[in-house]
Amino acid sequence: MWFSFWKSRDRFSLDELRFLTEQLMKVQIVNDVNKDFVIEALRSIAELITYGDQHDPAFFEFFMEKQVMGVFVRILKVSRTLIVALQMLQTMSIMIQNLRNEHSIYYMFSNEHINYLITYSFDFQNEELLSYYISFLRAISGKLNKNTISLLVKTQDDEVISFPLYVEAIKFAFHEEGMIRTAVRALTLNVYHVGDEAINRYLASAPHADYFLNLVKFFRDHCINLSGLVLNDTKNLGSESSTHILSAVDEIEDNLYYFSDVISAGIPDVGKLITDNILKLLIFPSILPSLRMGTETGVACSLYLICCILRIVKIKDLANTVAAALLCRVETFKSRSEAKLNGYSSGQGFPVECQKANEDEGLQVRIPNLSDSLQSLSEDKLHHDNCGSYALRESLLSFITNGDDIQVSGSLSVLATLLQTKDALGILPQRKQHKRLLLKALVGEGSGEEQLFSSANNVTKDVISGELDSYVQRIKEHYGVSCVWPEVGTSSQLHRSQVLDALVSLFCRSSISAETLWDGGWLLRQLLPYSETEFNSHHLKSLRVSFQNCCGLILEEARGTWPDFLITVLCDEWRKCKRAIEASSPRKDLKCMLLPPYDSSSEAEGFSSESSFAAGGKMCEVVKVFVLLHQLHIFSLGYVLPDQPPVHPPIDASANSRAKKAGVDSLGPKPSAELNLVDAVPCRIAFERGKERHFCFLAVSLGTSGWLVLAEELPFKPSHGIVRVVAPLAGCNPRVDDKHSRWLHLRIRPSAFPFTDSAKYASGGKVKTKALVDGRWTLAFRDEGTCKAALLMILDEMHLQSNEVQRRLQPLLDLETALDSSSSSLLLEATISRTLPPNSL
Repeated sequence: MWFSFWKSRDRFSLDELRFLTEQLMKVQIVNDVNKDFVIEALRSIAELITYGDQHDPAFFEFFMEKQVMGVFVRILKVSRTLIVALQMLQTMSIMIQNLRNEHSIYYMFSNEHINYLITYSFDFQNEELLSYYISFLRAISGKLNKNTISLLVKTQDDEVISFPLYVEAIKFAFHEEGMIRTAVRALTLNVYHVGDEAINRYLASAPHADYFLNLVKFFRDHCINLSGLVLNDTKNLGSESSTHILSAVDEIEDNLYYFSDVISAGIPDVGKLITDNILKLLIFPSILPSLRMGTETGVACSLYLICCILRIVKIKDLANTVAAALLCRVETFKSRSEAKLNGYSSGQGFPVECQKANEDEGLQVRIPNLSDSLQSLSEDKLHHDNCGSYALRESLLSFITNGDDIQVSGSLSVLATLLQTKDALGILPQRKQHKRLLLKALVGEGSGEEQLFSSANNVTKDVISGELDSYVQRIKEHYGVSCVWPEVGTSSQLHRSQVLDALVSLFCRSSISAETLWDGGWLLRQLLPYSETEFNSHHLKSLRVSFQNCCGLILEEARGTWPDFLITVLCDEWRKCKRAIEASSPRKDLKCMLLPPYDSSSEAEGFSSESSFAAGGKMCEVVKVFVLLHQLHIFSLGYVLPDQPPVHPPIDASANSRAKKAGVDSLGPKPSAELNLVDAVPCRIAFERGKERHFCFLAVSLGTSGWLVLAEELPFKPSHGIVRVVAPLAGCNPRVDDKHSRWLHLRIRPSAFPFTDSAKYASGGKVKTKALVDGRWTLAFRDEGTCKAALLMILDEMHLQSNEVQRRLQPLLDLETALDSSSSSLLLEATISRTLPPNSL
């Protein structure tokens, strides 16, 4: 038999298929002697059936006539080797994936052979076999539709009682191997999207509905793991810990996107089942209780998870419930439904329980009655006892006004998420009206909460009370949380400007990063157009004071290390800030709130606080804050933000300036160029040990630029020289040596600004490439007088350079001038709009 197998025949022929089938039917047992033939026969049959499906239907007719599927099952039963099982699964996967003829698929699924293979007791301890098995199941799911799926289930009285494909697949839904989990999820989605009502009822019934419960528990475990990683990162700063956090974040987001895909399949009750479990197992016992001052790690994870869940799992009831909880006053953090979740204590990962709370006491919630202003949230109240009563919304606002950078960023992200979540906090159909009511509830305006929980804008007080009662009952009955809601009218006492107060307070804080402040600017931009509350004189005064303080910092930068790049950076950041606060959504990635904020001037980044690199990072921060405060003034007063900042144009340098006398143009001195050595001072410098060179030293400035020049004097052309070395004038920090009065020390910073090329920076602001390092010059002059003359020349040119920078910045430093410029832009736009035809773009 074995010799006949290797005889020359047409490989893709019906005779070949007939021969292979006959030989397999003769096999009584598969062992080491004949296993190679069996494996090759199975592989060849898969190729022939695939070929016949596309070229000759006689191939599959023979396959059906000889009941080859039954032969496959018999071969698997009599096989004693693992490799045959592997080949069997691969053969079935190849055939199922490649069959295009619908009748062929029907035949493959129409007998119990497929279900037998699905439920066969394979040795899944072998990872390769498990991988082949999961691929086999996924191949089957790829051919499912309303007709084929009925061939794989058993029914009784029109109800599905068995579905092996689904039941066996979800056994591996939480396998440690990510590829297997992904394949199982793809399979389940293929099943869900078929849309068969009987099968949907089967999937949503016990015990199969436990799969969705286990999904949420699996997701919760990942959240706990993330909390531990963030806590570890705060103790051990390093790229490895950040990498682990980002990996955990990716896993969490993958889980949430899977939830979203499952819900979008439209299986009745599954969306509610997932929502209920997320609330019961994660949000109420862990996430919301962590929103407390003093538990920074828990706060960071909780704020991230709230945003991530609401942005990805877009379910109205979930958003409404979370938003309602944020608007409530919490008495204690313990849900009476579960003190421990399947052996998991709520206190792990997220600080949840109040240790002094009675074991039988439920989570007490009621609508807040905020008659006090934001300023009454004192430090004592912020650092309250864990069992104290306070509104979670107050926590968000306290993070904004008193929290660190991560807490501020997270709180702003939560508020932004609630603004952007579809139908968040309400069921109004009109987006603008919805945003306006959302703001009123968040800010605390009179009727905002009532309207947000109503089905229409002009509902009566009785209807509003009914809506609130339904939410109370839902939270109490489904989530095991005891809630007490006072009369609706008490909510009108909520302070109408609390959120604006918090944001203005944020813009006056100097300890918060510019990136986070820009997020606050975006939120303020979103809130103002849809709120009856506008900036009052107190808000404007606070912003103006903060702006004036920032003006002082800008002037310091004009006299600092990078004045030649100050205007360029400012114009660039102006455009970026305008795009950021006018964008339709926040630009910051949510995962940033889990990583330590990047401080470009930090010595932890490997640079001294006195280095030019640190000074450049500080200048960027100052510029970003200055630009934001300037733009806040403009749009808060109703003016249009100009595309470019109002700065004075450059002017021609005086003919008596050193630069003009030396023959320097706007491009600056270039190496090997000839220069007029007016005011140049002879000096010596050694760039290498033992190799001292003689030069003529000259400092020149032209507009906002300045240079230090070392030139070699031309022997046959007095007072002229060839430029050999050029360095930036700004940031040179000239200093006469304490012991040698003829020596002048200069710091030589990089000529390129290291923060302008965003491509050099990874996520979170970490530098990808090696940063440029400051150099040092020590110039030796012939006497003390010559050294002082060189020092005075440098100081004089630096003064001219900084004065020119300040002159060009003057319109920006004067708010009235800037507002007049914006008013002119608004008038121009209005004129253009009146002259354009109605249908013009």
